[in-house]
This record gives sequence, C-alpha cells and structure tokens, in this order.
Amino acid sequence: MLIELEESQLVLVDYQARLMPAMFEQAAVLANAVRLAQWAALLEVPVVYTEQNPSGLGATVPELASALQSANARLLSKMQFSAVEEGLGEWLRPPAKPVQGNARSLPKHLQKPAASERGMVVIAGCEAHVCLLQTALNLLEDEFDVWVVTDACTSRTERNRDAAFDRLAGAGAELVTTEMVGFEWLRSAEHPAFKEMQALIK
Repeated sequence: MLIELEESQLVLVDYQARLMPAMFEQAAVLANAVRLAQWAALLEVPVVYTEQNPSGLGATVPELASALQSANARLLSKMQFSAVEEGLGEWLRPPAKPVQGNARSLPKHLQKPAASERGMVVIAGCEAHVCLLQTALNLLEDEFDVWVVTDACTSRTERNRDAAFDRLAGAGAELVTTEMVGFEWLRSAEHPAFKEMQALIK
C-alpha cells in the first residue's frame, strides 16, 4: 500500500531548540524534517507540529520553523507526551457536522466532511521512544493509518530510537523514509512539482 497524497496529513513532533542538540544524528534528522515540511508546502498537504513544554524546551528550531510557516502549519503546544491526549486527533479528524435534510438524497461527497478523508498520518519527531511513540500509538488506536518517517525521527540514544521503531512496527505503523514519502506523494516524474521536489533532495 502506497501513501496517497490526497489522503495525507503531516505531523512533526517536538523539534525544539533545547532538545535537538542532545539528539542522535540530529543534523540529518532535522534536514529530513525540513524537507518533509517543504514538500508538504509544495503539495498542499496539511501540517500540524507540536512543542512539548515550550517554556522549558524552547520553540521549534528556526530552520524548521521557517519551512513550517511556508506550509501554513498549525502549532499544538502540549504538556502530555502524547499529542493525542492534547486534542491532536480532533485537529486531524474534526467531528462531522450534522447533515441537514435527508442524508440519503445527498451526493456521496457531501455526506462526510472532507477532513475525514485524510486518514493517512505521516509522522516524524523526537524523542522517538517517548512523544513520537505515544502519539503514534494513540493515532493507531484512533484508527488512523500511521506512517513513521524513520530518518526524520531520533532519540538521545540509537537504542531508544530503534526500540521505538520495533514497537511501532509491531503495533501496525508503516516504517518509511523521507524519500519514500516524497516519491509516493508524487507517483510520477510527470507531476508538476517533480523538479522542485527533486531539487530539495540534492
């Protein structure tokens, strides 16, 4: 099963100023997070990003914050480790508005909100074994399809990061890489955004 552009939303978890310097392979991970945000902006994929206890851990690092601004991303500040406990699920899948009149007489596309069609959540962040893991597991519980971008996730130690990936895969998340996401969103070298996206890989 491939990631569908029209059904995707991107969630980036806790790439914060006082957290990132201690992270394993943080420069490469951050570069991939920026790339995901840039691609989402280019392809109009909705983006939510989170900050854990921002007064303690600082704001999102500037290079990513700039890309998120271009993507019109929404910020969810949180104290719970799982962003779902702070309302992320409702942001990704707003409650359906009651249908007026006879629902059966409406065209199919009017019988449910458009937001509910974006049930694929592409997620990355840190720490992989804490906030990313708990958020992703809760999203799976809420019946989202979850795609964890492994090369845009990290923890302070490689062992903790890898343990998170093992657990997420066992729970039903798909483990992917940044380039997998980009090329599955595109599907074809004939896509109008192909050259711009390719330029962001190099």
